[in-house]
Amino acid sequence: MKTVAVLVGSLRRDSINRKFAEAVGKLASDRLEFKFSEIGDLPLYNDDLWANPPESVLRLKREIESADGVLFVTPEYNRSYTPALMNAINWANRPWGKNSWEAKPAAMMGATPGATGTAAGQNALRGLLNVIDMVLMGQPEVYFTYKPELFDADNNVADESTKVFLNRWIDRFTAWIERTSEPRTKAQADAA
Repeated sequence: MKTVAVLVGSLRRDSINRKFAEAVGKLASDRLEFKFSEIGDLPLYNDDLWANPPESVLRLKREIESADGVLFVTPEYNRSYTPALMNAINWANRPWGKNSWEAKPAAMMGATPGATGTAAGQNALRGLLNVIDMVLMGQPEVYFTYKPELFDADNNVADESTKVFLNRWIDRFTAWIERTSEPRTKAQADAA
């Protein structure tokens, strides 16, 4: 089973993006193993900190490097993605020559109570993910309008049409990871 490092851009305790990502992870559990990467404990990016890198940064880089794919789950802040995601992206992209994102299969999604479902935020993030050398799945897109009644008390997807839609996305992302993953060397596989 392929592992997916999941980065949720909202740090809010009751984040609907976190709840949404967890629900999708439950739905995908027979195909993908979601491993949530904490980004709220990262210091603001400062190149001077590489002299003695924070453990939270090294942990994030390890989690990304050992994953088969990466999922970004972003709310929309002022028609863009969140500062928390930008900070995590900057840390894992450095130091020069040690880009943890390099050639990683990736996808993104987001949820909001609003009708646009984080479309503008994801569009802003899309260009950056290409620049840092991720292999980004273009379709299908998930701009999810979050409604609590679509989920049960245990945060499982309860609505059948939502299940069908998300299962199609999960199948495509699973196939995307399979198709676009670069073969790992034995040393890389042993390290993971």
